Amino acid sequence: MDSSSDPDEFEDATDDFIQDEVQKGSSRTCFVQSGNEEDTVTSKEIRLYSFLQDLGLEHHYQNKLSLSTALQIDKRTVRDDPGQSLSALPWCFLKKLMMVNVTARNISSLSDKVAADSSDWEDDQENDKDEQNLLVNPSDIVNALFLCADNFLQQEMVSKMSVCQFSVPLLLPNCATNEVIFMLWAMRDIVKKYKPHSLEDPNGFVEDRIVLSDIPLVSFVRLDDCSTSKSQILNKLLSNPQQYHDIFVHKDMECGDVPRKISNGLVEISWYLPCGNKNIDIFPEPVAVANLRGDISMFETQYSFLCQTSNAVFVFFDKLDKHEFVTNQPIRGQLFLIGNSETSDLKTKARQLNLKRNNVIFRAKQNEDSFVKTMRAKMNTVIKNSQNNKSLEKGTEVAHELGILVDEDITECKNAKVLADKITSEIRAIPQFKETQLPLQGEIWKELSKLEKEESRLQKAGDQSIEMYKSDLSAKKKELRKQQCSFKTSETMAQFMEALSRPRLERAYFFKWMRMNLDNLTTKNVSALKEQYQKCQESSRNKEEISKLDKEISCCSLGIEHFLRELGQVYESVVSLSEKESEKQISDLPKLCAELLLEGFPLELLDGEASNIPMRWISDVLKELNDLLQPNNKIMAVTVLGVQSTGKSTLLNTMFGVQFAVSSGRCTRGAFVLLLKVTEEFRKVLNCDYLVIIDTEGLKSPELAQLDNSHEHDNELATLVVGLSDVAIINIAMENSTDMKDILQIVVHAFLRMKQVGKKPKCLFVHQNVGDVSAHNKNIRDRTLLLDQLNEMTELAAKMENNDQITRFTDVMEYDAHTSNWYIPGLWHGNPPMASVSAGYSETIAEFKKRMIDDLGKCKTSRNNMMEFLEWTKSLWSSVKFENFIFSFRNSIVADAYRKICVEFNKWAWSFRKNMHTWTLTAETNISNFGKFSEITTAHNLNELVSNLKSDALSELSKEESTILNNIASYYEQTEGHVELVERYKEDFMNSGKSLRRELENTVNNKLDAAATVRKAVTKLEYIRKTQRETMEQRVLALLEEYRKSKFHKTDQDLEQDFEKMWNETIEKLSFQPLPKRSIMDCVFKQLRINLQHKGSSVTEELDKTNLMDCGTGSFNVTVGNKLQKLLHRHTVLELQMLSERIVAKSEQFIAEKVATKTDYDDTYVREVLQIVDEGLISYKTPKHCEKIEVPLKKHICGIAGKKFQTMHDSFIQENDPCRCLEQSRDMYCSDFKDLFHERDQCQKKAKDFADCCLMPAVEAYLFSALGIEIVDEMTKGKIHFSTRTFFQEFILKELLDESNYLNYLKYIITNESFIKSKILIEIVKCFIIEDKLAELEEQLLTKIAKDITKSISKAQVDKQKSSSIKDFIFTICKDLEETLVIPVDSVEELVSLNNAKVEQFAEWLTKSVEEMKMLLQQKCEKQSLEEKIENLQFKPVEELIQQLVGCGEQCPFCGVPCEATGTGHTEHFATIHRPQGLISYHSHLTTKLVTDICTSSVFSEKLFICEKTGNKPHPYKRYSEIYPNWRIPPDTTEASNYWKYVMAKFSEEFASYYKTQPADIPPAWKHITKEQAENSLKKSFGGT
Repeated sequence: MDSSSDPDEFEDATDDFIQDEVQKGSSRTCFVQSGNEEDTVTSKEIRLYSFLQDLGLEHHYQNKLSLSTALQIDKRTVRDDPGQSLSALPWCFLKKLMMVNVTARNISSLSDKVAADSSDWEDDQENDKDEQNLLVNPSDIVNALFLCADNFLQQEMVSKMSVCQFSVPLLLPNCATNEVIFMLWAMRDIVKKYKPHSLEDPNGFVEDRIVLSDIPLVSFVRLDDCSTSKSQILNKLLSNPQQYHDIFVHKDMECGDVPRKISNGLVEISWYLPCGNKNIDIFPEPVAVANLRGDISMFETQYSFLCQTSNAVFVFFDKLDKHEFVTNQPIRGQLFLIGNSETSDLKTKARQLNLKRNNVIFRAKQNEDSFVKTMRAKMNTVIKNSQNNKSLEKGTEVAHELGILVDEDITECKNAKVLADKITSEIRAIPQFKETQLPLQGEIWKELSKLEKEESRLQKAGDQSIEMYKSDLSAKKKELRKQQCSFKTSETMAQFMEALSRPRLERAYFFKWMRMNLDNLTTKNVSALKEQYQKCQESSRNKEEISKLDKEISCCSLGIEHFLRELGQVYESVVSLSEKESEKQISDLPKLCAELLLEGFPLELLDGEASNIPMRWISDVLKELNDLLQPNNKIMAVTVLGVQSTGKSTLLNTMFGVQFAVSSGRCTRGAFVLLLKVTEEFRKVLNCDYLVIIDTEGLKSPELAQLDNSHEHDNELATLVVGLSDVAIINIAMENSTDMKDILQIVVHAFLRMKQVGKKPKCLFVHQNVGDVSAHNKNIRDRTLLLDQLNEMTELAAKMENNDQITRFTDVMEYDAHTSNWYIPGLWHGNPPMASVSAGYSETIAEFKKRMIDDLGKCKTSRNNMMEFLEWTKSLWSSVKFENFIFSFRNSIVADAYRKICVEFNKWAWSFRKNMHTWTLTAETNISNFGKFSEITTAHNLNELVSNLKSDALSELSKEESTILNNIASYYEQTEGHVELVERYKEDFMNSGKSLRRELENTVNNKLDAAATVRKAVTKLEYIRKTQRETMEQRVLALLEEYRKSKFHKTDQDLEQDFEKMWNETIEKLSFQPLPKRSIMDCVFKQLRINLQHKGSSVTEELDKTNLMDCGTGSFNVTVGNKLQKLLHRHTVLELQMLSERIVAKSEQFIAEKVATKTDYDDTYVREVLQIVDEGLISYKTPKHCEKIEVPLKKHICGIAGKKFQTMHDSFIQENDPCRCLEQSRDMYCSDFKDLFHERDQCQKKAKDFADCCLMPAVEAYLFSALGIEIVDEMTKGKIHFSTRTFFQEFILKELLDESNYLNYLKYIITNESFIKSKILIEIVKCFIIEDKLAELEEQLLTKIAKDITKSISKAQVDKQKSSSIKDFIFTICKDLEETLVIPVDSVEELVSLNNAKVEQFAEWLTKSVEEMKMLLQQKCEKQSLEEKIENLQFKPVEELIQQLVGCGEQCPFCGVPCEATGTGHTEHFATIHRPQGLISYHSHLTTKLVTDICTSSVFSEKLFICEKTGNKPHPYKRYSEIYPNWRIPPDTTEASNYWKYVMAKFSEEFASYYKTQPADIPPAWKHITKEQAENSLKKSFGGT
């Protein structure tokens, strides 16, 4: 049905087109059927093709226009310009016709243009010629479009024309081929409802397909030229003065007087249908009226057809010269002649024609009104006396006899009819047919739907284990699916499926035939029931009777959707049971259904009768559709919500030209989707490829009003379709305030839910049946009232969703009372069935559509593709089945959007951290080098330097904070990536950015203070050593001078003996004040007492009895007395043990870091350790329990700290003993002394010593400071599972599953952080072992620093003034490197104290020594193991990655899974997968068996829980957020917990053994979960990373 052509491309005609067509037609020359002219087909072809070319339709003459082409969304949708060229006219007509606009045939714009261009009298003649060339008769446009349209578009055009009360083609001429087509198929879809006066039941009516109705046909023709406008007379004949319609185009219409070019020979038909009111009806019974365009002498075939099918033929004439043409055809009914005046010649010819006086009508003696009355009287007589009326369908026999083509005679149409009739002809009673032939969608499907909802709500679990109950429900569902599979495919469904596999065109015809046949059946069965139902409602009879009638109506409704629904159930039942053989037979069904959707047939999304979505069926259909559409698969969706029978489907049909069911004979329920293509040109405007139109059943429908859950059903439906839509049109009626309030409440609730999950559909309110031209201005009060009611409903809905922050409708979405409200006039102009669609209605709808499409184009939200539309369908429907939508909502698109911003945020956060770590490293180096190599500094003292650095740090932090906050803001401004769905997390990310700044600010300040403390301590030692060094240097130089004066020859042995004597004498004279040694344990104990002094006297007494030396010797174990044991659940004791182990591990890590600095002890270290303990205890969910372990835990950790810090202090005293330090330099002094005495060149030696003793330790320290940062950088960039916490969790769980080791699972659950640490370390080792990446990093860093040193050497050489001596030269180098390297000043001072080296030679040797040093360091690095290197790094990559990947440390209060939210500023904790509570030792008090309950099920059940926060009283799981408001625990809608179910089922006994409990009673369904299914659930939950 689709056309591959775009209508816009045909505006440019090809010059040689006509010539090609002439060549095609020159070989076949034939003549017209009668007449004196010999007009060859060739000349007529030229005329037709030339005309089509003028209209831009020439290509469509062969490649027919399709319905989908006519309905596609293009630039004309948002343009209201009249046709500015001939080629635009057909599309203007078609566009308006599809929107049932009665002005569609008004095509005067071109003549207006010519008239407007006229300026001079002299131009009139030329303008007249131009105007004639530019003007087209409306009948010609209609004729041309029908010739260029395929049968399906023709049928739709005829239906729309009939609704507009336009005449429709009965016999369509083709002047090029001289063929005539009987348009039976085109008229097949016209259904009319009317009330003939002959009906016995005064309340009855007739509803029938017009081509099947036995209605008398009256035809009107003309002979030769006629001064009377036949068409104008017919219009008056068929219209009331108060309800006039231009049914037939006539000369007084716009362009009606333009000579016809191709439509002569066209026979049009229209119908007059009575409404049952004698005061209004012109004719008491229905009548069809046919009108032949042109002279009957020229179109003998058409005239003959009318004569043989009509009950009467009226011939208009001025002269009866060719009277033989009137009677040379057999006439089935009466013949009437209509002339202007009575003459003797006319009487003679009338007698020759055997006509009575009553059959000849003269107009000259009557005015127009009298003439019309006379005509009506004649027609009434014909209608009254008509016998043996024939339907139009029976006219095919006459058509075949006359050689007239019938549009239904094509093979595909006939074959499709046979197939459809074969199915529908067997239907006797619809309820019985559905029961026997469509059994799968009956009670079994409805019961399945109830079970699915119960799986979500768990309202009937009682005392049974939740997971066991869910397993039972699953088993029941499986049993019902088996029952469905036990039904053999019915004969009807076999035939239907066979028809589905037919070629595309035949299949399209089949569906049309099926729809029409089924509509015919349904109309007959349902009409009477509908009338009865209406009477019951009006008389307010009991609900049972109304409910019974409703059920009967539902049972008697039968449409294509029922067959497709059955198809879906066949597919679902087979696939759900994984029957491989059967699956092969049905595997093509989703693709076939997807093709139907693409061809313009609607797909039932929601089964309204079962109130459920067959999700597997819908999923596979939409997946196939996505494959068919790719890569052009972006969509936007539009839906209408409103009360039933308020014109919402008509609104959609009018807006988009579609065909959603509006017949009173059908009971539409649920939701249907339809696809409209967007032209390639217009895709740039809308940024999508297709528009999805969603039609729904009416809210507050009387059929469902009798059900207890009708309001719930409406809420579910509204939430689903609003969530799927980009624009939701709310159709409301102001006259019923109660209904309006109910609808507003439902709609507002749906919009509020979407707001809370991040979706922001646009909302437009349509007020129907408001006809006043000033309605918009007059209804200001109504709009104000509407907004008040919206605010009221919003506040109510927000309270229902436990959201106190939303109080107004504008809090939910953008709403402008002026632009968001549209007032639509009434649909009909006049009284049906002879009413036409109101022009005001169509025009307002067109303007509304234009505005809506314009708004869609401006919409900045990301466009969904078909797979994302499917995901929204799944997640929305899964959520609406739960009572609490907001807390149950899970959506992979939202999750994916969240993961994407998490990845980006973590990149920004690491960049922030990395930059500040690098900056801090430089700042610490500056502090460590303060005052070493230069007397002149920017700061007068160390405190000032630290203050300046802190100020600089604030500037740097502010800059980095601004960067990360700007990045977040910019990310949320983009239109791709569905960022609008995670808008609610924006503030969390902003807060996390600010929190990161605060965290880094504290870290930086602490590090700067620590560096300053160390530097102060070292400065004192350096001063002592410097003083001693200077004394020793003076003594050495004095001895050297003494030798030089004496000029005695001395051997090295002599020199050494003398040096030893001098050294020992000097040492004896120097006063060495040893560093004071302290008892660190006493210092630690003092800090512990201060920390616990607020605990009271009992704790003080306990501390008095404590010896810290006895504490911290083994592992810490939580021990509770018998009294406390009774109060604390075993699980709580285990939790406290796990908490204690985490705190001990964190404290030991901190202690180890401080010991590694090799500095002296400071009391702040213990205070920081105790702060770590306090923070850990406070984080526990029940802080009161922690009080029992606080004192013993702190004593244990302080015992560890005291011993470690004592060792650190002792080492510091020993390492920095002045005498020892000086003794270490004895050999160097001696060597320098000998060199100076012998005047040896020291350049090479001093250069090597400087490189080895000064530069190498500094470079090594730099390497181990910078390497950690580079490792983290590499891990976060190169590994996707290191990019976010969620990805990392998935990675860990996948690793655990692959290993399938119980002990690893236990470690993961019990000691999560230490387990994660080990895993991170393993991953780092894996990453850097491959291709020896760490060696690459080391080489890069060493190369960089070597270049910096070489550059400093060169720089010092250039500045000779500052580098006149070796000391100055070395100090200049050290000063230049003081921001990068911490060079030991003692070593430098010793090196330069005694030397005779020359600067230039020294510089050369030093450059070489630097390269040697680099090689030595590389060799040293190669000898170290990777684990050893990582352990010794100053910047700990494992700890940094732990901080990024482990998260805030919060755990689910029920199952203990860690929070996965990114950043530290989040206000809501969540985890992707929760687990059975038995895995963390929860067990039954009665049976001591581990429990299988999972919190994702419990929180939506009727179960209760008890904890200290509930006051040890039972509290509903459903209201868990009252106790744990910061946790969000959605339901397991994707079977994500299958992973942990598999683990629990596999290792239940092992976990029970460890926890000293009994193994769990594993639900049967869990035992069938395979490792592959567990892995798949993992992938599905985490988005398939």
